[in-house]
Amino acid sequence: MIRPLKGKTPRRPAPKKPSSNQKDPVGVYCRVRPLSNEDEESCIEVISNTTIQLHAPDGIKANRNGEFKETQYSFKKVFGIKTSQRELFDDVAKPLVEDLIHGKNGLLFTYGVTGSGKTYTMTGSAGQGGLLPRSLDMIFNSIGPYQAKRFVFKTDDKNGMEIQNQVDALLERQKRDSQQSLLKTPSSKLRTDPEFSEMINPGETCKAEGVDEDSSYSVFVSYIEIYNNYIYDLLEEGPIDPIKPKPPQSKILREDQNHNMYVAGCTEVEVKSTEEAFEVFWKGQKRRRIANTQLNRESSRSHSVFIVKLAQAPLDADGDNVLQDKNQIAVSQLCLVDLAGSERTSRTRAEGNRLREAGNINQSLMTLRTCIEVLRENQMCGTNKMVPYRDSKITHLFKNYFDGEGKVRMVVCVNPNAEDYEETMLVMRFAEMTQEVEVARPVDRPICAFAAGRRQRNQAFKEELTRRLEERGGPVNGETPFVMNQLLQSFPPLPPCEITDPSDDHTLPRLIEVLEKRHRIRQMMTEEYSKTANMLKSMLQEFDSNLMAKENFIHEQRGKLGEKDKMIQSQKTEIDRLEKKSKMLEYKIDILQKTTNIYEEDKRSLQHELENREQKLQRELSEKKRMEARMQGMVTDTKLKWEKECERRVQAKQLEMQNKLWVKDEKLKQLKAIVTESKTERPEKPQRPSREKDRVPIKRSASPSPVPTAPPVRPPHRRSNSAGGERWVDHKPASNLELDTVMQPNIPNAIKVSAPNEKALSKCDKYVLTHQEVASDGEIQTKLIKGEVFKTRGGGQAVQFTDIETLKQECPVAPSRKRRSSGNDPPQTEAMDGDWTDVETRCSVAVEMRAGSNLGPGYQHHGNQKRRKP
Repeated sequence: MIRPLKGKTPRRPAPKKPSSNQKDPVGVYCRVRPLSNEDEESCIEVISNTTIQLHAPDGIKANRNGEFKETQYSFKKVFGIKTSQRELFDDVAKPLVEDLIHGKNGLLFTYGVTGSGKTYTMTGSAGQGGLLPRSLDMIFNSIGPYQAKRFVFKTDDKNGMEIQNQVDALLERQKRDSQQSLLKTPSSKLRTDPEFSEMINPGETCKAEGVDEDSSYSVFVSYIEIYNNYIYDLLEEGPIDPIKPKPPQSKILREDQNHNMYVAGCTEVEVKSTEEAFEVFWKGQKRRRIANTQLNRESSRSHSVFIVKLAQAPLDADGDNVLQDKNQIAVSQLCLVDLAGSERTSRTRAEGNRLREAGNINQSLMTLRTCIEVLRENQMCGTNKMVPYRDSKITHLFKNYFDGEGKVRMVVCVNPNAEDYEETMLVMRFAEMTQEVEVARPVDRPICAFAAGRRQRNQAFKEELTRRLEERGGPVNGETPFVMNQLLQSFPPLPPCEITDPSDDHTLPRLIEVLEKRHRIRQMMTEEYSKTANMLKSMLQEFDSNLMAKENFIHEQRGKLGEKDKMIQSQKTEIDRLEKKSKMLEYKIDILQKTTNIYEEDKRSLQHELENREQKLQRELSEKKRMEARMQGMVTDTKLKWEKECERRVQAKQLEMQNKLWVKDEKLKQLKAIVTESKTERPEKPQRPSREKDRVPIKRSASPSPVPTAPPVRPPHRRSNSAGGERWVDHKPASNLELDTVMQPNIPNAIKVSAPNEKALSKCDKYVLTHQEVASDGEIQTKLIKGEVFKTRGGGQAVQFTDIETLKQECPVAPSRKRRSSGNDPPQTEAMDGDWTDVETRCSVAVEMRAGSNLGPGYQHHGNQKRRKP
């Protein structure tokens, strides 16, 4: 035998919910509680009925400018310290109660820091009932006359509702009454808590409008607590051990067939009055306090959820009993949630288990914020991120409300005390973010297609029937009605019924005849009455069917009208969308047109600039060619010139050496004559070489200004050019001497430095070095070595030397000094090389040769750049 494989039960598809394209943002309200002490510092100021301003108290860090930042937050409505509980209920909870009676769900929760007035807002106090008792009072004031008898509606274990027949409901009522009679004590009262005895003043009661009178209602309440991410039933019956208390059994969340979340095994109590609902609520509060005391818990660190479930079903066609159809039951619920206090664990001063539990509570609140953030991001950015509802029990329980199963409203309670500034600021940011989340608007759910007004017509028919029966029937208060007297008078009169003689044979036959005649008349009247009643009944049924047909027709026309309205609304919405899209496209076209014009102008300007640059490039190329030809000629001329100059200097050097040799020979001869000959004879005057007459000019040419062996790149400029309008770097080493000469180098508009640096060179385009050295005749001569400054590829500055000017002074009275100094000085070429080497050593910038320069590799030197400070 082959057994089939067991597989998992396939998940049933979710029923199609009525879609609604309209969305409403989450209604967020703010309530400011008064300060506990007037001497306390306040950090909140109410600007208007929709805006508050948050001030940073003393001791809080300021912003970067050193000023305290003041932030404003907007809400749907702001309730100040003088707002009454009635005003808060009318604006926040009353619309949710009206939606509950009309078959729509609602979620209302209070959020804020511990001690900000959340519990007072939700529960209230004696004479100042909060949102919860006022909501219950409004519900029972609205549906009081239309409530079904107890146990007609019965909850199942799967978040559903059933309808029992009258017999089963009666049996359960009798069973409950018997149990209560056994448990009831003479001193027991319905309302045992004096704190809830006068919650609402009689003048503040209210009721909803438009209640369906053709339906029957029943209210069920449940009360749960979420502590440390566990769900506990506060209405569960169970023994409480005061000696060794045990924690209550936690509940789990399940999903019903409509994919709505509910607490499995949660106790749901049917209540029939506001007082009974208060009693159930107080019972849960009492069990919560006992559990917190025994288990050493804080009530402010848990979420409390009070659920009001309203079941309604239509009456049958006769308007007498509830329709026995489970599919016609409509169940709506209102959840009133008092969230745990939002505060940092450092302020709770908790340790050990308390600290861990406080962290779990903060984690659940953080999960709520994360869900709100993801919902806002999905709606604003068009993303489809998964909302982490399952990370916390509180978010998992109410995820259907955020998915469009009902309205969501939040009351943010704030304490203006400056000590709660940072926590209050976090609460404000969360509230501001929550307002940006939109929830789909719930649609109306029709209950049945029966004609409206069945209950009133049934009641009127019963009253009319009773009246007619009283008019035609038996006596009322011991008297015979007038109609009955008229009917009796229409019968034949009774003959005398007294029999005096036993042999009287006439009295009884006459009496029998009259009675038979009366009986025939009575039968005729009964038939006539039955015929008239049937005709009247048929007429009433015909009128009722016609009225029902007309009402169905009207309902159908209203449905069609509603569809037409929806179609018109959708078309208007589409037209508005298309108009906005058209305006947006026109705006984009204008922007693109302006951008195109700007690009066209840029294109024309760039083309014009390109043409100008091409022309400039052509001119530069032609100028470069002319400069190359010119420089080639100058190089050739300079080369010839320096060749002739070198030949002349060589000849002058040779002549100078010959003179030196002749002088030495003459000195030797004189010394020899002194040694050998007597002093009486005067020696003859020595003779110069044959070119003695040319000695002076040759000697003048033999000591030219030392210049580098390679010619400069550019021809020498006139002296006046050094004092032009360019910016100069005047480099004067600290070792130079001050000379009292008439002619002194004067360079205007120059930066004087003792050592060149990159900063000074970057600001100038000319460079001059004042160099002093001892000439061959022993005098000091000054050289002005000039050059041009330009930038290098490495980001530094380079100097190219272009010219040398020499300033020299001579002593006309001491010509022999020059000879003596010339005999001991090194050759002139070595001095020249040494001078250039000294110049290179003194300059800390780069000396590079340009294209076409005759400077050799020995004159190419790169100096180190100045090191910047870290």
